[in-house]
Amino acid sequence: MDNKFFEKPILNSPYEYPVRHWELDKYGQPTQQIIENRRRAEFITPIPKPRKRKGLQEQQQLVFDEGKGLSTDEQRYDPTSNINALRRQVDQWRSRPNPADWQVTPETARLLQHWRHHKYSNIRPFFCQVEAAETAIWLAEVAPKSGKTGRDFLEHLANANNDANPELMRLALKLATGAGKTTVMAMLIAWQTINAVRRPTSRNFTRGFLVVTPGLTIKDRLRVLQPNDPDSYYQSNELVPSDMLGDLQRAKIVITNYHAFKLRERLELSKTGRSLLQGRGQELSTLETEGQMLQRVMPDLMGIRNILVLNDEAHHCYREKPGSADDEDLKGDDRKEAQKNNEAARLWISGLEIVKRKLGMMRVIDLSATPFFLRGSGYAEGTLFPWTMSDFSLMDAIECGIVKLPRVPVADNIPGGEMPKFRNLWEHIGTRMPKKGRGKAKTLDPLSLPVELQTALEALYGHYAKTYDLWKEYGIQVPPCFIVVCNNTSTSKLVYDYISGFHRQNEDGSTTLENGRLPLFRNFDELGNPYPRPHTLLIDSEQLESGDALDKNFQKTPALSAKTSTSAWSAWKTCASPRCFFTLPSVYSTPGGATPAKSQNSTCSAS
Repeated sequence: MDNKFFEKPILNSPYEYPVRHWELDKYGQPTQQIIENRRRAEFITPIPKPRKRKGLQEQQQLVFDEGKGLSTDEQRYDPTSNINALRRQVDQWRSRPNPADWQVTPETARLLQHWRHHKYSNIRPFFCQVEAAETAIWLAEVAPKSGKTGRDFLEHLANANNDANPELMRLALKLATGAGKTTVMAMLIAWQTINAVRRPTSRNFTRGFLVVTPGLTIKDRLRVLQPNDPDSYYQSNELVPSDMLGDLQRAKIVITNYHAFKLRERLELSKTGRSLLQGRGQELSTLETEGQMLQRVMPDLMGIRNILVLNDEAHHCYREKPGSADDEDLKGDDRKEAQKNNEAARLWISGLEIVKRKLGMMRVIDLSATPFFLRGSGYAEGTLFPWTMSDFSLMDAIECGIVKLPRVPVADNIPGGEMPKFRNLWEHIGTRMPKKGRGKAKTLDPLSLPVELQTALEALYGHYAKTYDLWKEYGIQVPPCFIVVCNNTSTSKLVYDYISGFHRQNEDGSTTLENGRLPLFRNFDELGNPYPRPHTLLIDSEQLESGDALDKNFQKTPALSAKTSTSAWSAWKTCASPRCFFTLPSVYSTPGGATPAKSQNSTCSAS
């Protein structure tokens, strides 16, 4: 069988306009044929099951498009055609040879020329990064001067936002994971700041930026957006001409996670104390005001009007669709997950609405690989945010060599069924796995994991061991990283013990070592002694991403303190090279109580 796509998927340079793509059939499978033009932005949206609605005599027509969650009988949204149409406009605009015809400020023209043609000594921006910035620039500076064509795009954005985010004006830029959203943020900040500094009376630009993230690890990663950071992208990645770097020092950038928007108690009172103080009067108001929250979260922005907000991983931020019964079929953990998603999204978007009311807001720019509504949002799960105006998909990133080709099981050695069970393992083992909660795993035996899961782990481990030996043969010092992602902490603890080993408690109080079933990932030697540095890490990513306040039990984890967590993350975050895909910070329990140094033999993580 001819598998050209899988053998040589890269067709385009990551730094140039994509001119070829692999053809896919109606099932999304490669036909092995190369098409000599750029891939169109197209999406496959899940079609929800028909559901019975009380009081409705007949079901309204379903809208099978990416805007179906926002479409009504009066108006339909079709963001896919808008993305492709805007892409054509930006292509034509980009092709104009004379900067005087670009309809942008001289400062913007200078930046565009720099990003497109500068001879970079280190890291050159990808085409997709420049295109995302160009899209935002075109909509802000060119569209208002482009007659009906520009008005149509701006009206589409306004209508999409009025229905879904009536208090905000949002623009979503879709970039595949690994395509470099942080660089795009830096480019947008540079564009706005330099124009604002050199055109202080213009209302079209700002030097105040609020960058909102879903968790602490992303917040830490984004410090490179600060102009005075030692690793600042503006200078280290040469994103700005040297004579413009001074202007960036006047930018005011606050990077926070959305949890900070929650109003805090100004006065900690017990239930009894609150009752005594309140007496028979009105209920005590001890929560901080909206203004006090802003002063706490973003003091540097308090004197700046018309802030630009950059939402990282923006699919966590939305307003639920009012009056929808989208989650009526959800039960158990699925329903709890949907409720949790909605609570987080409500806090995030409510915080932005406060910023808009109190300080003024120019626009929200969303960056995400998956700008889709989540389950329980009131919109069909997987509905594209209709304010999405540019797209660089995973397939685009694969064809440009920016990300690797994902590997999925095409066969397994477990009998039964036409499709390999490894393709959707949870479907076959979910009912036999523990429910959420670390305590629920205590009575379960790690060695009694479902055979399908054991077989899958061992099959992947076999590939890992071969890669490990190959890297060692070529003198690569950092081992490859094997990551297992679990649905809850009960499951992750069982998998962690199965992989790395554990001490079984006997009836007489003694313990017996059950060493890890995957030898390279064992945390104990043959005598049961822990290695000085563990080979496998257990990470509670939910706790780590939960904001400022970590659960007390999590904080009691051996070797975990504020200092430890910071140093561990600092040590590991620099491992993000093709050799080490360590995507979560290394805050974990170590048998020896030590934090591993950078590039040591921690080869597996379960989260």
